[in-house]
Amino acid sequence: MDAPNPSASPTFANRTPLRVGSVGLKARDLNRLTAFYRDAIGLSVLGRDAKSIKLGAGGVTLLELEAAPDAKPDDPRTAGLFHTAFLQPTRGDLARWLVHAAKHRVPLTGASDHAVSEAIYLDDPEGNGIEVYRDRLPEEWRWNSGRIHMTTDRLDLDNLAVDAGPAVYASAPDGLRVGHIHLRVGDLDAAQRFYSGLVGLDVTAGRHGALFMSSGRYHHHVGANIWQSAGAMLRDANHAGLSWFTVETGDRAALDAVRARFDGIKLPSEPAGDGVEVRDPWGTRVHFVPASPYQ
Repeated sequence: MDAPNPSASPTFANRTPLRVGSVGLKARDLNRLTAFYRDAIGLSVLGRDAKSIKLGAGGVTLLELEAAPDAKPDDPRTAGLFHTAFLQPTRGDLARWLVHAAKHRVPLTGASDHAVSEAIYLDDPEGNGIEVYRDRLPEEWRWNSGRIHMTTDRLDLDNLAVDAGPAVYASAPDGLRVGHIHLRVGDLDAAQRFYSGLVGLDVTAGRHGALFMSSGRYHHHVGANIWQSAGAMLRDANHAGLSWFTVETGDRAALDAVRARFDGIKLPSEPAGDGVEVRDPWGTRVHFVPASPYQ
């Protein structure tokens, strides 16, 4: 029997009781954004209709682009998306993507060593932030009284690129997933009350105008910051950018627990397939859905 292929397996971030599943973006130019995520990130087109296109890896939808040609451009001073973070299964996968990005002259906006991870940053053609990263092993992370040690140090891209080896990044590996989502919010206390108090994520770190929360001792599944958006009110539905994202639950009991917390405060909700949809304090739609166990 062949040895398991680590690039085909989702990582720790996507085996926790709650985890981010997919992200929906309103696209002013649907075809242009589709081409970018296909060619620059390596996602595959998994389905399309007249108004939307689904992209993903390993047959799993990670991103849904919705046609919104009349939408106003996203405004970084408002609540919305800071970045969607695509988690590569291995360091080699991240290295191969880096070489791919360099060969195809994909503009990058930054690169950081966060102690728990190595991350590269860029924007799509409509200004939606993207992080492409890989995690170090959870055993290497440093915790202190329930808080994770994260840094923002310079990432040695030359050292990373060595791990690419001879293989070519023809497309995203099957184990690529959305590891976390980072949001622009108007108030960190309100973000904590919703995503920690109601959703049930644990606060793992908070400093310098940002807050990080997770399930199952991951470093963070949801990040929130007020770096440009402090005081932001409800998001304008006529803006391009973030439309919704999904939080997957490992089993039906976890979904029922989340739903019970929403019902307990009479938070307005709507059915969303087998799950439920609510809106966060800034109007972002969050879908809570049960996920099939990963193989």
